Amino acid sequence: MTSPSPAPTLEEASTPVRVLLVDDHAVVRQGLRLFLGLDPSLDIVSEASNGAEAVAAVQALRPDVVLMDLLMPVMDGIAATAEIRRCCPETEVIALTSTLEESKVNGAVAAGATSYLLKDASSDLLNEAIHAAARGEVRLHPEAARRLVRDFRAPEMREHLTAKEVEVLQLIAHGLNNKGIAAQLEISETTVKSHVSRLLSKLELESRTQAALYALKTGLASLEDASALS
Repeated sequence: MTSPSPAPTLEEASTPVRVLLVDDHAVVRQGLRLFLGLDPSLDIVSEASNGAEAVAAVQALRPDVVLMDLLMPVMDGIAATAEIRRCCPETEVIALTSTLEESKVNGAVAAGATSYLLKDASSDLLNEAIHAAARGEVRLHPEAARRLVRDFRAPEMREHLTAKEVEVLQLIAHGLNNKGIAAQLEISETTVKSHVSRLLSKLELESRTQAALYALKTGLASLEDASALS
């Protein structure tokens, strides 16, 4: 069992998470807007009907989190996710789709999606995933996680990880953000950020999600105790 993330500060609690909805079906966007709008801590800043519109909206509005459909015209969600992560890395992307097709699961995570959820997810789960993404935490559908771990090719380390970097890596896989890791290890967030940056560089990985998959693939963490992937 891992310790829960620390309670949000007063400033965090009073600042709504800014969300962009991206789906080529207007009825889906309307449904998402309706039930997410019930949470006063979420602010739906805009909508987009394809990936190209999504990239433009993110560049203009700088939302905290994007709910991204994957199967769309003009530019699909995987290409849009990659472009958003390139131009606006502070914006997190949640892949929200109806398919667990392996190419889509792997493509979305490789492109930089923080989380991968199915459209049949409960409203509570989706709401929690949005807040988790805004905190820099990982959420993956359990079956997507299993497929990702199975297909993930663990890279060769350029340098060995230090003991502290291994601890940080395990806590990333357990779903903790930098603040939670700092509290767990009794170090500063700045130190955590430094450890995360170094371990990603040593492993030649692009994201915390890939770091979590590395920990699972190499046995440093398991799907049973990795709350990030459940």
